Amino acid sequence: MFDRLQAVEDRYERLNELLSDPDIVSDSKKLRDYSKEQSDIQEMVEVYREYKDVKQQLADTKEMLENEKDPDMHEMVKEEFNELNGRIPELEERLRILLIPKDPNDDKNVIMEIRGAAGGDEANIFAGDLFRMYSRYAETQGWKIDIMEATPNEMGGYKEVIFMINGQGAYSKFKYENGAHRVQRVPKTESQGRIHTSTATVACLPEVEEVDVEIHEKDIRVDTFASSGAGGQSVNTTMSAVRMTHLPTGVVVSMQDERSQIKNREKALKILRARVADKYMQEAQKEVDATRKSAVGTGDRSERIRTYNYPQNRVTDHRIGLTIQKLDIIMEGKLDEIIDALMLEEQASKLAHLNDEA
Repeated sequence: MFDRLQAVEDRYERLNELLSDPDIVSDSKKLRDYSKEQSDIQEMVEVYREYKDVKQQLADTKEMLENEKDPDMHEMVKEEFNELNGRIPELEERLRILLIPKDPNDDKNVIMEIRGAAGGDEANIFAGDLFRMYSRYAETQGWKIDIMEATPNEMGGYKEVIFMINGQGAYSKFKYENGAHRVQRVPKTESQGRIHTSTATVACLPEVEEVDVEIHEKDIRVDTFASSGAGGQSVNTTMSAVRMTHLPTGVVVSMQDERSQIKNREKALKILRARVADKYMQEAQKEVDATRKSAVGTGDRSERIRTYNYPQNRVTDHRIGLTIQKLDIIMEGKLDEIIDALMLEEQASKLAHLNDEA
């Protein structure tokens, strides 16, 4: 562990040199990359330096303790030694946690796609409930929500809603929502009071900048068409709606939310870039691909990550066996208890893996 920490500190010092190099300062991409790399490891370096300082103080105090003859001074030095010695395990634990590999996408904005799945109208209504829940949570974090595309359902909710959440660290919180969500309740459309089970799927993608993934213009086919509203009636006689197809991967994005074709192109390209980057990542990392398929699946009732049981006011996250009797509060966007538990579980899993490697 300490060899790795020393290597990180050496890299930090090297980054200090690079960031004062005129050639790097004039290269915006390198400057951005090196600045982010330095920022990502700064806390680790600071804690490691504190650890080394405490170790040195501990060695000095131990020497004083062995040589001190005066009883009163000996007792004072002993207290200092015990205090310093108690800090070592705490700092070592912090360092172990800081050494856990960080998801490079954690600081990014997130593009979320919610779709009604099994359950017809009730699934679409539930998709709308999830969108409202996430929107309220984002608001409590001070993050901005931008609806990119929405297909409302006549009975309420959405057949599909795609939106971006803009805010530092948004992806780090919302990435755990990736998967199929199941609801158990008496639908508004049920006349006999029977409990139904329906599902909605949630996909979470980190926003991908142009510098993060290269998409050539020649690889994109752009089709334009007139936007249409409910019932198929034209709501925009100009060809403002856009359909983008990334030819190498077959990824397709349609966008008609804006009346301006330029704005629809911008939004479509953001989603296309994120989906293409995600597709490439899945192809390159088979383990991640397998995890995502089992998590998101088809939206079938059996492929679920979480169940929302309205009659019992209960939410259960099946991945970590967490059950909370606060459904009414959670649907108002109070998601911290669930997200914090998922983050701790992931951290513990990665820490265990790190210890096994050691």
